[in-house]
Amino acid sequence: MHSTAHLSALTTFRRWLLPVFLLLLGVLLAPAAQAQIQLKGIVIDKDTKERLPFASVAVQGTGNGTATNMEGEFTLKVAKLPVVLLASELGHVRDTLRITSPTQTIEIALGSASIVLPEVKVGSYPFQLVDRAFRNMQRNYRRKFYGKAFYRQTTRIDNEPTELQEVVWNVKSNNARIEGTAIAQGRYAGKQAITNFSNFSLYTKSYGLFDPSADTTKSLALLSPNVVKNYELELKGIVAGADTTKGGIAEIDFNTRPELTKYKSEGTIWIDIDTYRVVRYRMTTPNFTGGTNNPDQKFRDTKLDIEMSFQNTEGEVAPLEYMKTNLTATLVSGKDVTPLNVSSFTFFYDTNTTPTSIPYARVSLQDRDLTAIRSIKYDPEFWANNPVVRRTPVEDEVIAAFEKKGAFGTMVKPAPARPAR
Repeated sequence: MHSTAHLSALTTFRRWLLPVFLLLLGVLLAPAAQAQIQLKGIVIDKDTKERLPFASVAVQGTGNGTATNMEGEFTLKVAKLPVVLLASELGHVRDTLRITSPTQTIEIALGSASIVLPEVKVGSYPFQLVDRAFRNMQRNYRRKFYGKAFYRQTTRIDNEPTELQEVVWNVKSNNARIEGTAIAQGRYAGKQAITNFSNFSLYTKSYGLFDPSADTTKSLALLSPNVVKNYELELKGIVAGADTTKGGIAEIDFNTRPELTKYKSEGTIWIDIDTYRVVRYRMTTPNFTGGTNNPDQKFRDTKLDIEMSFQNTEGEVAPLEYMKTNLTATLVSGKDVTPLNVSSFTFFYDTNTTPTSIPYARVSLQDRDLTAIRSIKYDPEFWANNPVVRRTPVEDEVIAAFEKKGAFGTMVKPAPARPAR
């Protein structure tokens, strides 16, 4: 039994402890509560009013920042208000906006930053830049990056969505391409259609700006020793980079020379004129050769578009930020002629230089996307409100339509069990 004096002291101690505990709790929770201030907004082009994907949005003077998604939207958590947001994007002038209220509608409009060079400075300059970018990529090709990538693929036949595939890969890459992947999560949905695609991710996994095993004497790649022989280049101008004290980013249009009849390519490449690092690359192959396994069908007027963007980092080497692949064609089946479009988007995240023990697999012509998805269990909780998936909301209506039908998980049937021996 406790004595009266002991109980009295215990009671006094508890009375003293409670306000101290509440005070400490308030101190501990205050930063967490403040950190929950969430800002949402969009970044647009000041002239065209078009939304700008992958624009950088940061709290000025801090390391707190994010990037807009494919629709130019961003979400950013801050500890307190007011704050000044700094927005920047390749090809646009940086701008700031002071935010005083969490309910404030945030719209940041960026003006064009392209500056055309005087004619006398053009000459062979774009060829020099491309050549130096090639040598920089060749020199740093062995440097590796490790992380994850979210891949989304949509098939549309006669403008109607017929397939949707989403995958998260563990990925190994370098300054030119994906080197290997290992599937971590995946889901697929589709409906009956006249055709489908079993390995469209092949184009994303295999495409690269540089291939060390290629015959350099015959290479048709833009980034090769043969750029002068195979390409016409036009320097469009210098785009202000994130650091306006440096030289900026050269914007160069390219197209294969008319004498090249078996291969056609055109597009734009952006090169940092200080480091010779490729910042972004966009290419179209208007005479792309595509085919189908169905002898009663064939593709006509095929065109392949590929875009690669690299993360905004310092130095000669930068990891991939995103890849976009788009195939358009006319599908001829008997007397029926149907427009076809297959598009994919790959977003790279959690990228670092620390090697892992993950068994990354190199791309193979024998790869089948659905076989890989069948090899893992469908996890609906992983996909629900996943922030990485939400970075690319352009296909939300398609996803919602397939989910409403309960297609995910049921469309991909488990592989048949092997009979016991």
